[in-house]
Amino acid sequence: MEEWVTRGVQMYQDLIKGADPRVYNYPLMQSPLLPTSILLAYVSFVLYLGPWLMSSRKPFDLKPLMVLYNFSMVALSSYIVYEFLMSGWLTGYTWQCDPVDVSHSPMALRMVRVSWLFLFSKFFELLDTVFFVLRKKYSQITFLHIFHHSVLPWSWWWGVKFGPGGMGSFHAMINSLVHVIMYFYYGLSAAGPRFQRYLWWKKHMTAIQLVQFVLISVHVSQYYFMSSCKYQFPIFIHLIWIYGTVFFILFSNFWYQAYTKGRRLPKGKEQPQSQHVSNGSIYAENGVASNGKVKAN
Repeated sequence: MEEWVTRGVQMYQDLIKGADPRVYNYPLMQSPLLPTSILLAYVSFVLYLGPWLMSSRKPFDLKPLMVLYNFSMVALSSYIVYEFLMSGWLTGYTWQCDPVDVSHSPMALRMVRVSWLFLFSKFFELLDTVFFVLRKKYSQITFLHIFHHSVLPWSWWWGVKFGPGGMGSFHAMINSLVHVIMYFYYGLSAAGPRFQRYLWWKKHMTAIQLVQFVLISVHVSQYYFMSSCKYQFPIFIHLIWIYGTVFFILFSNFWYQAYTKGRRLPKGKEQPQSQHVSNGSIYAENGVASNGKVKAN
């Protein structure tokens, strides 16, 4: 047993030698232990500890806090998109198979900073699920939701640790752009009924997510067809492509269940008219969705 532990430690030390030294002093970046512990604590809280603590309590009214949180996320996501654009995507990148700039130039360091900031935002977004638990909205805590919120931060930690920037940062920029739209919708929704008339586009939220995954998958697919590609971390390209494809299938299944299959239901058994899925959570104004199927209240 001791020999296996020693081998594991040696393998990790050999692996970590290839890490980008520019990110070492950023919070959470010294080792994967702290971020992994945070994500394990998150999963434990939302699945077990949180529901147990709330079992004898009434749901918390968090609307003012949620309005502040959602619009703060709009501002943060907007800033992240701007920084990605200004640190490469509008200032030198070709939008094709761009390598990671490993220099200490101001532009390269700016890309390192925004890559880390995107990672930090993923940990901040864990509050989405914490709010569900505190409000006892357990039907919105789906497998897709937990998978998205736990796997993405962990995988992006390795991306920032070894290759902050280049071709692999495209999906982070697109994801942040989608989050600008998504959290703006959430903020208006949490602000109360007087803003409902401004939420006519809620039914398009799933379509926006699907377009996101198509763009991401198409962009990273260039790696497989460009013989001149100089991107240094193919493992991240493979993971991004798999991630985008899997989520496109999962979100497409929801689209089929909610919008295509639902339209064929007999009159009187129709599904709610305004529903969408975002970040793995399914929202229905007049119903509750579970695993992509809507149950009327």
